[in-house]
Amino acid sequence: MPNSNGDSSPSVVDKPERPPLLKKFRTISGGSSRSQSKISLSGTTSLESRNGGGIHERDWYYPSFLGPHTARNRVKVKANPKPPKLELPPLPARRAAPGRNSEMKKVEQVLLLKSSSSSTTSAAANSSGMNGLGGSAVLYLLSIACILSVSMTIFQLIKVEKLQGEIFELRRVCNAISVVHDNDLTVLQHGNFDFSTYLGGATANSRGMALYTVVVVLMILFMLFKCLDYFPQISIYVKRAKSNEEEVPLNKRIAYRVDVFFSVYPYAKLLALLFATMLLIGFGGLALYSVSDGSLAEALWRSWSFVADSGNHADMVGAGTRIVSVSISAGGMLIFAMMLGLVSDAISEKVDSWRKGKSEVIEKNHVLILGWSDKLGSLLKQLAIANKSLGGGVVVVLAERDKEEMELDIAKLEFDFMGTSVICRSGSPLILADLKKVSVSKARAIIVLASNENADQSDARALRVVLSLTGVKEGLSGHVVVEMSDLDNEPLVKLVGGDLIETVVAHDVIGRLMIQCALQPGLAQIWEDILGFENAEFYIKRWPQLDGMSFEDVLISFPDAVPCGVKVAANGGKIILNPDDYVLKDGDEVLVIAEDDDTYSPGPLPEVRKGFFPHVFSAPKYPEKILFCGWRRDIDDMIMVLEAFLAPGSELWMFNEVPEIEREKKLTDGGLDLSGLVNLRIVHREGNAVIRRHLESLPLESFDSILILADESLEDSIVHSDSRSLATLLLIRDIQSKRLPCKESKSTLRHIGFSHSSWIREMQKASDKSIIISEILDSRTRNLVSVSRISDYVLSNELVSMALAMVAEDKQINRVLEELFAEEGNEMCIRPAEFYVYDQEELCFYNIMLRGRQRKEIVIGYRLATAERAIINPEHKETPRKWSLDDVFVVISTGD
Repeated sequence: MPNSNGDSSPSVVDKPERPPLLKKFRTISGGSSRSQSKISLSGTTSLESRNGGGIHERDWYYPSFLGPHTARNRVKVKANPKPPKLELPPLPARRAAPGRNSEMKKVEQVLLLKSSSSSTTSAAANSSGMNGLGGSAVLYLLSIACILSVSMTIFQLIKVEKLQGEIFELRRVCNAISVVHDNDLTVLQHGNFDFSTYLGGATANSRGMALYTVVVVLMILFMLFKCLDYFPQISIYVKRAKSNEEEVPLNKRIAYRVDVFFSVYPYAKLLALLFATMLLIGFGGLALYSVSDGSLAEALWRSWSFVADSGNHADMVGAGTRIVSVSISAGGMLIFAMMLGLVSDAISEKVDSWRKGKSEVIEKNHVLILGWSDKLGSLLKQLAIANKSLGGGVVVVLAERDKEEMELDIAKLEFDFMGTSVICRSGSPLILADLKKVSVSKARAIIVLASNENADQSDARALRVVLSLTGVKEGLSGHVVVEMSDLDNEPLVKLVGGDLIETVVAHDVIGRLMIQCALQPGLAQIWEDILGFENAEFYIKRWPQLDGMSFEDVLISFPDAVPCGVKVAANGGKIILNPDDYVLKDGDEVLVIAEDDDTYSPGPLPEVRKGFFPHVFSAPKYPEKILFCGWRRDIDDMIMVLEAFLAPGSELWMFNEVPEIEREKKLTDGGLDLSGLVNLRIVHREGNAVIRRHLESLPLESFDSILILADESLEDSIVHSDSRSLATLLLIRDIQSKRLPCKESKSTLRHIGFSHSSWIREMQKASDKSIIISEILDSRTRNLVSVSRISDYVLSNELVSMALAMVAEDKQINRVLEELFAEEGNEMCIRPAEFYVYDQEELCFYNIMLRGRQRKEIVIGYRLATAERAIINPEHKETPRKWSLDDVFVVISTGD
């Protein structure tokens, strides 16, 4: 055979071969380390060897000049995920030119390697393709054969029915003719024709049609399911030229759409179950009709009974009927299992939503509390007391906690809510969907509690909540009360919220209240009575019968209330406390302190003799020495209040663990000008207030007032904060009792018969000399402090809760509280009795009120020398009684 170089080499063939085949032009590349060569093989239309033989198909793998190789059996190559290790088979013996042996061997090895790899790849591909298609080819052929046979059967049935129709027409025409043929007698008589034969045939045909319909539909559905993966191949082939992106198989897309459908539509599972049930009843009824003797309606009813109760098929007779009935019953068991699962999931989901607080609150005119803090218990208690006269109300709490945890914590309060219902929901006040879930637009008041974070973070969160509330499309029907932590952040929240927002700056209010209580012992208890709803509180109401009366006459017109101010209608509804010679006009309302809003009303003016009161002027202020134990974040504001209240030459000692270098920086950052202090001199001491050695280094016996502050580092834990305050109180009182002189007479008069413990009696004696005000966060700690009677206390969290509840009930009261807590204007004061009465003088409370009016003050209550608590808004104001100079009166005064 001639090669590409023009040489010819003999080719020895042992047996005759097939005629030569036409070969296409091929380029075989191969090479070694020394050289690479390209060998082009071309063939003509006829190629003959010397022996007249042709070229075998194997000659595609070997060039002709290498000679024929020995015949080998073909080896089937199976697909293997790991590439097989190629081993070169030994070359067959051949005759070649002697000078070309080495070159031939190299070329042969390269070609053999390429041919082996290509054949392995193609064999693996063919094997995988055949394994994928061959496994189901027989099934596809059987399915197609079934479909064709069923189609032919249906066609033949239709043809038979047409023939039967023609036979019927012929019988009708040949009425009353007898035909006899080979002992088969057919009698056709006019008027006596029986249709049962025809109808029986028609019934049999309809049953066959029903059977074939069921089989065909099931086979078509099966074929569609099996061939689902091959449908997109046509579109993939068309789009392959346009895009090389991989197409998602159709079955995956359908599964994805079904998943989306079940996820988006809540009733998708129920509809799918209903569709499956109807499909099973329909196909089962048709199949049952095809194998039984009853009608189609009866078959459908039996199919439903088999689906509903799998035991109804036990009395069926016949192999076909039993097979169909068992199939329907099996499908029915599956359907009812799915139904039970759906019902169980729906019930569990609903119960979980109720348990987790995800259901919607359908209420109106309720109080909505957003957030959770330590003040919530006191707040709920005050709101319950406020709603007591109405028979109870509804309070809804929305917080980022589990509903069960919230309800458990509220149950631990052990307080009778007196008909008020507390509903807890889990959610975020920053999400509008959660706000709508608690009917935020229908609430009569919304309270935003400060979080347990630092002041700036808490106020920032309150600002975001206010922004969320302003974004409610339905609008708000009630006002919003926001608890702020820092006074500097208050203007921004009011700017965002507008007129609907009322702010209560809790921390600053408590700081000022502690200073007032330190300068006026007993004031904390008075504020506790006024702010809470348990005793007397502020109310505003209009009384038309009082129009034209002076405020002095209005003052003694209420036997069950004490008027304190006027809401002037002509001045935009501004509330004026302690007005001076004001005459009520049309539209004005009266601010009073009363037991409840329905327990007071004006009466006729009583006959009261004014008389003359002692002309005693206020004693001049003397320098005081005050000690602060602990560090509060608003301590700079407290220093400014002390600067305004104290006389020149006063000293403020600051004892805490904050380094002295950082103190000045914190005070300066808070806005305090240390060089501008005129009345105060600040003395710094560093130490731990619960270590006795550190406290003993202080001159505790020389202080007029000591304020034990809730330290800033322990604000998040009320238990630890109160424990620290209580330990500091006991240590200070114990040190004072050993340093201060005793006043046995006064202490026995005040605490007679109280305690037989010697150390408590010594601390009580020390309390007569020095005033200690302890800031208490937990109301339960109050019992420990009040039982020992060695210190006055300020319930900061409870007082703030009372203020929030009062503003929530009536937002106008916030103006009153802001003025009473402010540094300027009217304030709550405790005055000695010598300002109003003589010793042992007999007067009624109306007389005391008129004498206080002459001093431009409003007397709202008193505390007797022998009593433990003050009485605000006393009863029987017209009843005279004797007064002692040791008594004190509670008044609202300008403080001048």
